[in-house]
Amino acid sequence: MNSRDETALAAAEFLLQIKAIKLSPDKPFTWASGMRSPIYCDNRKILSYPRIRTFVRQEMARIISEEFGTPDVIAGVATGGIAIGALVAQDLGLPFVYVRSSAKEHGLTNQIEGVLEQGQSIVVVEDLVSTGKSSLAAVEAVKDAGCTVKGMVAIFTYGLQKALDSFGQAGCTLHTLTDYPTLLRKGVEAQYISAEQEESLQEWRKDPQAWSDAQAT
Repeated sequence: MNSRDETALAAAEFLLQIKAIKLSPDKPFTWASGMRSPIYCDNRKILSYPRIRTFVRQEMARIISEEFGTPDVIAGVATGGIAIGALVAQDLGLPFVYVRSSAKEHGLTNQIEGVLEQGQSIVVVEDLVSTGKSSLAAVEAVKDAGCTVKGMVAIFTYGLQKALDSFGQAGCTLHTLTDYPTLLRKGVEAQYISAEQEESLQEWRKDPQAWSDAQAT
């Protein structure tokens, strides 16, 4: 097992331990969109656990250094990527900015908060990648500011095909600490879920909308 696999398994275990990610295929969660889902993710909980917070900070900083070299600035995606992005920037000794989902409607009407100059190279930090829509909107905002995006680093991704396609079309490289297949593997190993529940969780990722619709019938 290489170091990246070890990191992915360790990250998955941490997320399950602190219930930053909850798996419940028998009693699905309802997302803000109204869609039913067997998984719920709130990676902000990581901030309350110093040991895990340190692990995430160090591993994200390592991935950035190995995959992207040294960017000029780290940009966090609001809101989940702000705190962890600032920690990573501190670890790397780099400036930090964060990107709002949209420009403010008052004051300076900024969408990007902090000091960002044209021509700078950026790595974007995100906590979770689901469909990729909000994550890539932040990438576009940075590009619109005249900067180059080297890529994105996130804690976790569902690995939905829609997101994979969107990142490919945007030409944005994504690296994550862990992912959905690794999470399910660790979930079964640590008995957070049964093999039967894992099968249902696998079906959800193939077609989340169809899975959700089936729960309503």
